[in-house]
Amino acid sequence: MTTRLYSHDIFLDHITPPGHPERPDRIKAVWEALADEVFDPLDRLDAPEGDPETIRYAHPEDHIERVIAQIPETGIARVDADTCASPKSYEVALHAIGAANAAVDDVFAQTVSNVFVAARPPGHHAEKTTAMGFCLFNTAAIAARHAQRAHGAERIAIVDWDVHHGNGTQDIFWDDPTVLYCSTHQMPLYPGTGAKDETGEHGTIRNAPLRPHDTGDQFREAFKDRILTAINDFRPDLLIISAGFDAHHRDPLAEINLVEDDFDWATGKLMDAAGRHCDNRVVSLLEGGYDLKGLASSTAAHVKRLMQG
Repeated sequence: MTTRLYSHDIFLDHITPPGHPERPDRIKAVWEALADEVFDPLDRLDAPEGDPETIRYAHPEDHIERVIAQIPETGIARVDADTCASPKSYEVALHAIGAANAAVDDVFAQTVSNVFVAARPPGHHAEKTTAMGFCLFNTAAIAARHAQRAHGAERIAIVDWDVHHGNGTQDIFWDDPTVLYCSTHQMPLYPGTGAKDETGEHGTIRNAPLRPHDTGDQFREAFKDRILTAINDFRPDLLIISAGFDAHHRDPLAEINLVEDDFDWATGKLMDAAGRHCDNRVVSLLEGGYDLKGLASSTAAHVKRLMQG
C-alpha cells in the first residue's frame, strides 16, 4: 500500500483579494513540491465533489444557507474582515469536503496506508454557526462525523498543529465525548482561544499553547507531554491531522520557529500512535501555511514521512 494524495485544479478557483495570505499560489506551491520524483509513488486522485448533506454533520442549516447567500455572482465578497468568497467558493469547499470524506473511506477500507488532502480553503476556524479565519466550513469536523456515521468509528482524534488555534473544531466538539481535539498553537495570537484550561465538557479538548519565538524544542515537549499522552489515553479509531504549516519560521502570520524536521518528527509520532490504536488510519488535511517556500518544504517533509507508513 502507499500514500494517497487528493487534490484538484478547482482549488485554484477560490479567489481572494490581491495580497491576501490565503491565495491560490499556496496550492500551486504544494503541487510543485510534490512533483519531485521522490513523490512518484503517491497514488494521486482528483478530489471528488462532496455530498452537500455531509456539511450538516458539523453545521446547522442556517449557517450553510448564510454562506451560500454570500457567494457572489462575480468578483469577491467579504464574509468577514479576513474571510472571502468568490463565485466558485462553495463548489471548491465541496471538493475539499469530498476529498476528506473519501480519505476517511480509503483508510477504513485499507486500500491505502494513509491519505493527504491538498485542498483549500482551510477549515479549522469555522465554528458551528460562524465562517471566519479564511474558513467557510470545518472540513476536519465533517470528516470526523463521516467516519462515525459511515464506518461506525466510536472515537476520533483530531490533532491540529496549525500555528493558529482551531477554535472552530474546538467549538464543534466542545461537549462531545467521542472526539478528542488536540492543538499546538501560538498564544497570544488569532483567534484568541486555546488556553490550557479550555478542556471541554468531557475533558476531550487538549490545548498545548506555545509562546511567541518558541522553537522545535518547546513544540516537541508540548507535543509529547500533552498531545501524545492524550491520544494514548483516548485510543482513537481514526486520527485526523489538521496540518497547518504556518508555525514554520518563515511564515509571516506568526512567531513560532519550527523547521521541516519538526513536522517530520510530529508526523512520525502520530503515525506511531495510529499504529498502536487505530490500525494506522491517518487522514491529513492541509490547513494554513502562508510563506510559499516554508509551506512547500514543510508539506514535502510531512508527506515523505506519511509515505514511510
